Amino acid sequence: MAAYNAYDRPATLPSNPSAVRVKISTSNQMVYVMEGSKPLLVTPCSVGTSSTPTPKGSFRIFKKDHYHRANSHGFAYNGSQIKKCYLSSKPAGWKFKGTPMPYWCEFKTHYGIHAGWIKDHPCTHGCVRLHVNVAPKFYRLVKVGTPVYIAHSQPEDATIGRNVPRPPDAGPLPDYPGSLMLDSKIFTMHKKPTYQ
Repeated sequence: MAAYNAYDRPATLPSNPSAVRVKISTSNQMVYVMEGSKPLLVTPCSVGTSSTPTPKGSFRIFKKDHYHRANSHGFAYNGSQIKKCYLSSKPAGWKFKGTPMPYWCEFKTHYGIHAGWIKDHPCTHGCVRLHVNVAPKFYRLVKVGTPVYIAHSQPEDATIGRNVPRPPDAGPLPDYPGSLMLDSKIFTMHKKPTYQ
């Protein structure tokens, strides 16, 4: 867990925030935040599986929410009892909080770029997950209206996207306890972002 938590990627603030665009390669599982031809952030990500793929095409970020929670899946709780579930299967009389998706940047209805576990293989329900230490940087670099281009591959895969260190695979790591997933602390469990 320590090696995973230590992972980070360098980022540079843009000279012209209106010129920033995001390119995502689903085959390379890589996000490129660009200002013209200058990379501001190049970082591994996790994308959707073949049965729940990440949408491809041209989009724009239309919503940002640091403290976003899912609407349909998360955690039912009743006193100290906590159960991972869908809202539709919540036990009667229990309360519900959605799965935390810190630093949410929505580019298509119900699809966003957000902090979450990074694995070596496509593993999401269609969202694009960033490492928890990288997501705050991405969030600062983009704004509502920033273009997002998602394709099977991007030209940058062969240049700046080659040999980018990936975090250790989060697959074998234990999930956070349900009590933490309900707490607002989950939204600030990252290194303080720094920029070059």
